[in-house]
Amino acid sequence: MEEEDQRINNLNPLTWAYIGDAVYELYIREKLIEETNLKPHKLHIEAVKKVRAQAQADILQKIEDKLNEEEKEIVRRTRNTKNHHLPKNSNIKEYMYATAFEGLIGYLYLTKREERLMQILSYCI
Repeated sequence: MEEEDQRINNLNPLTWAYIGDAVYELYIREKLIEETNLKPHKLHIEAVKKVRAQAQADILQKIEDKLNEEEKEIVRRTRNTKNHHLPKNSNIKEYMYATAFEGLIGYLYLTKREERLMQILSYCI
């Protein structure tokens, strides 16, 4: 397992964010289905509100004090990775923090730290 963690640790942090984006969106969609009785179009509208960059950046700033040192390092590495994608609906700072949030989610997912992942995701609701 240590070898696998090392392989994951050596991935580009934007790869963590890539999978973290999918994990977080699926989590939000499942929560909306469990907790509401909305029709698909309204589900989509509510999900977009929660997964957009501004919302993710806000979440990261709210939970930063709950992160351990390793998680803070994952956030820092992801936030500081050069990204040549320009955000459509947010500013650069929000986009960097949103990417860092997704990187943390992706890293925890890839390293199979399900309990910690679920704990952090529960802070988001």
